[in-house]
Amino acid sequence: MPQKRRSQSWAELKQAGNGRFKTGQYGEAVSLYSQAISLLERSGQKKPEDLSILYSNRAASYLKDGNCSECIKDCSVSLDLVPFGIKSLLRRAAAYEAIERYRQAYVDYKTVLQIDCNVQAAHDGTNRMAKALTDMDGPAWREKLPPIPTVPLAVKEKLLQAASSAPPAQQNGIKENSNQIVGDVKKARLLKEEGNALVKKGEHKKAVEKYTQSLGQDPTEVTTYTNRALCYLSLKMYKEAVKDCEEALRLDSANIKALYRRAQAYKELKDKKACVQDLNSLLKIEPKNTAAQKLLQEVQKMK
Repeated sequence: MPQKRRSQSWAELKQAGNGRFKTGQYGEAVSLYSQAISLLERSGQKKPEDLSILYSNRAASYLKDGNCSECIKDCSVSLDLVPFGIKSLLRRAAAYEAIERYRQAYVDYKTVLQIDCNVQAAHDGTNRMAKALTDMDGPAWREKLPPIPTVPLAVKEKLLQAASSAPPAQQNGIKENSNQIVGDVKKARLLKEEGNALVKKGEHKKAVEKYTQSLGQDPTEVTTYTNRALCYLSLKMYKEAVKDCEEALRLDSANIKALYRRAQAYKELKDKKACVQDLNSLLKIEPKNTAAQKLLQEVQKMK
């Protein structure tokens, strides 16, 4: 009698799906991931992380096949199981972008940048969405955005540690470029708060040291750059202020404080054109910003 073929485990089905994905057989990959999901869900085992990866991998296959609606559904399930997963957020953002749901795509790209500011795909996506939304909704496009979730500190720390300790193959079997940062986010926050306290006392030089130490732990925090830029302005270190504002704007292309403080620095550096450009950009976002209006009037009188 022929031997009965042993049924595959969910892990083996997942591995087979990864293999099909790598060779461009996305339809077959979907089928294998679906079998793996069904097996794992029926097993009664509580493995939310594994299940989340399976849904995310199937979403990647749907995305490659152009099935954006199913990709979005699977990413959402994956994120319900394990909130703030970078790959699921990126895949859902790409699917939203493909079907021109730019507001939702922008929110997902921005959420990724809260977790890891080194993800170039999220920077590029944010910039594309900002341009598309400006064309679609005009200067007030941000007012029409859905809420951008705040990534809890504990979640951010856990995700970064997990990403830095696991090689790509162990994460989900589908390689994607995503440089991870490693740092102590909690320590960064405490150092930033110490810097803020020093600013209130007028001790800007000491505050710069604290902000610099904070950024060494977590270079994703936009406000630390804008706070240090404020200190540099007080210390008349205008070129350093410009650099910090540029870094803040790389993380958040429409950051009001970064645009205003860089404009202040450009004014002191006698770069009238760059100063006016920043203030005009700021006033497109916040037309009633009185501080920017006043500074613009001052700069326009400069020779």
